[in-house]
Amino acid sequence: MRIALLSYSTKPRGGVVHTLSLAEALAAKGADVTVWSLGRGGDTTFYRAVDPRVRLSVVPFPDQPGEGVGDRILRSIAVLRDAFDPSAYDIIHAQDCISANAVGRCIRTVHHLDTFTTPELVACHERAIVTPYAHICVSTAVAAELAAGWGLKATVIPNGVDAPRFAAAAAGTPDAASARAAWRTRFGRYVVTVGGIEPRKGSLELLEAFALINDPDLSLVIAGGETLFDYRDYRAIWEKRAAELGVTPLVLGPVPDPDLPSLVAAAEAFAFPSIKEGFGLAPLEALAAGVPLVVSDLPVFHEIFGTAASYAAGPTQLAAQLTTPTDPARRAAGQALASSYTWEAAATAHLEFYFKTV
Repeated sequence: MRIALLSYSTKPRGGVVHTLSLAEALAAKGADVTVWSLGRGGDTTFYRAVDPRVRLSVVPFPDQPGEGVGDRILRSIAVLRDAFDPSAYDIIHAQDCISANAVGRCIRTVHHLDTFTTPELVACHERAIVTPYAHICVSTAVAAELAAGWGLKATVIPNGVDAPRFAAAAAGTPDAASARAAWRTRFGRYVVTVGGIEPRKGSLELLEAFALINDPDLSLVIAGGETLFDYRDYRAIWEKRAAELGVTPLVLGPVPDPDLPSLVAAAEAFAFPSIKEGFGLAPLEALAAGVPLVVSDLPVFHEIFGTAASYAAGPTQLAAQLTTPTDPARRAAGQALASSYTWEAAATAHLEFYFKTV
C-alpha cells in the first residue's frame, strides 16, 4: 500500500509532529509512506531527523515579503497542488485544510475545528471538511463537533506520544540530570508552556494568571510558536499587557527538538490554558516527564487527561492550580496515561482504516 501523508509545514507544530510520528510508525509496519509538505522559509527538510524508511518530499515555498494571510493560503494550496501527483498513491491522507484543498479527494484528519474571519481561510476550512471522502478525528470531542456541525461521521484514532523520550529526560541518569540542571541554571524555577503566543493558546489568560502568582523566584517560559498565521496584533497586545502587569516572560520561540524533553522535565509545572484544542500532545509529553499539568477546563481535556491533570476556568483558578503541589500518585498516573498512547497503536488503527477505504 502506497500512502501519502500531507502537511502544510516542516516546522514543529502539533499537526506536523503527528504527521511525522505516524509516518514513522506506519513505515515500521512495512507500509510505503511518503510525507509531503511545503518547505516554508527556505526549509528543505523537517525540523527533526526522520526515519529513513519514510520518503520525504518537501516542496519549495519561499517567503514573499508583505504577503497577506489570504494570499499566502491560496499560494500554499496552488504550489502543493502543482507538485503533487495523486496517481502515485493508493491512500492520500491530508492533515490540514491547506493540504486537503491541494489534493482534492482524500482522507482527512480533523485535528481541531477553527473559526476564521479571513475569507480565504473560511473557504479553505469548509472545503477541507466537506470534500474528503473519509474523516479521522483524534478525539471524540472533535468528532462530535464534526457530527453536529456537518453531519459527518468520523473515526476516532487518538494521537500517540513518545513517552519514553520524555520519561528519560526526567530520569536520574547523569546526562538527564545535567540537562535539567542547565535549564534551571538559566531560568531558575519556572512554569513552562509550549505552543507560542496566540489567541487559541490562551496566552493572555496565562499572563494574567502568572501575575496573580506574584512569586519573584518563579519564571514563565514560553516555547514554540511557529505558525502560518499572522498574530502580530495579538502579540503586541500581549506584550503591552505583560508590561502593565510587571511580568517578564521568557519567550524562547521554537526549541531544538533534542532539547525540548529536558526543558519540559525541569519545569515546576506545565501550563496549557488553550481555549480550543483537539487533543493536547504537548501536555501528554509533560505528563510523561512527570511534570504537574494544568489545563483549561475543556471537554476534550477531560476526555484525554482524566484525573491526571488539574483543570482551571480563568486566570484565578489557573494561578491557584499552578501553585498547588501535585501528589506522587497523580504524577505516576500521568506517566502511566502518557505511556498508554502509542504511535504503534495509532499506526495499526490507521492501517485498518485505510484497508476499509481503498
